[in-house]
Amino acid sequence: MGKDRELILVYSSMDSVRDMRDINVMVTPQFYTLKKEALPVKYAYQAKRVAPAIFDGLLEDSSEYEYMVFKDGDDDEWTLIAYNLNKIRSFLLSKGFVIDTISKLFFAQQVVDMFDRPVAIGDSEALVSLEGSVVVVPSVALSEDEKPSKIFDDSFTPKRGVGIKNASANSIISTKQSIIFSVIFIAFAIMFFVEGARYGSSSQAELKIAELYEAYPSLESSYTRDSIIKKYKSIDKIERRKRDIIKKISIMIFDGVSLASLNINLNGFKANIICKDAKVSKRVKALSLKEGFKTIQIANSNDMLIEGSL
Repeated sequence: MGKDRELILVYSSMDSVRDMRDINVMVTPQFYTLKKEALPVKYAYQAKRVAPAIFDGLLEDSSEYEYMVFKDGDDDEWTLIAYNLNKIRSFLLSKGFVIDTISKLFFAQQVVDMFDRPVAIGDSEALVSLEGSVVVVPSVALSEDEKPSKIFDDSFTPKRGVGIKNASANSIISTKQSIIFSVIFIAFAIMFFVEGARYGSSSQAELKIAELYEAYPSLESSYTRDSIIKKYKSIDKIERRKRDIIKKISIMIFDGVSLASLNINLNGFKANIICKDAKVSKRVKALSLKEGFKTIQIANSNDMLIEGSL
């Protein structure tokens, strides 16, 4: 939605504006500090984390600055922009802009390639790309062939920008603090819903138990419950063992092997496996012995009989 808005170029000598609403703004290098550094990082958040150290000593009060970073090409070179959002906001207010109607803030450096021809800012200056950086130059320093000729319009709009509608300037807490508090409150909300769900589940379980006791009074006896648990625990153990055996037998079924029969009962299991040649038979035997099964080679064939207990 922000890209559909009119883009206004903001520079220090601009005149005041009136009725500028529902717009985006792009500021010139007069409102930010630029550095290009080769950084051994892969992601933008990593480059942003080291940005304050890179600008150390270059800014009036580094604690007041925010940073935008983006990569130049495919190598390790990053473009880092330091800007004071409060100062930019104050300048816009002094020129008659309505902050709440500005969607995004952009920087001229983001579209350096668009300034291949000089763009006039005021009557005496121009923006031009010089050695990969957008700079402000006096118009008189340009030759006749270099005189500002390119028209600034919405085609200069970059893909991403900075949100400028920020109430933190008149707030008792900063944007960073607001985000931290939001995360904390969301965490508490999640904990509340999880605990509520657990409490609800616990209450439903207790209600279900009460219904079972009412329908089967004998279950109220711990002796009866222990007997039932003991009985089904042994059954469960046997069923788990059966599933484990099937899983291990299935590992032995590969190309050149087929399962002729598998019989499982309370005493144990027997599996008749057909192998296409001696090499396959040898491999099946090795897998069977690895699992601790008894392996019998059927006479005059490559087939195997595998046995084991539960």
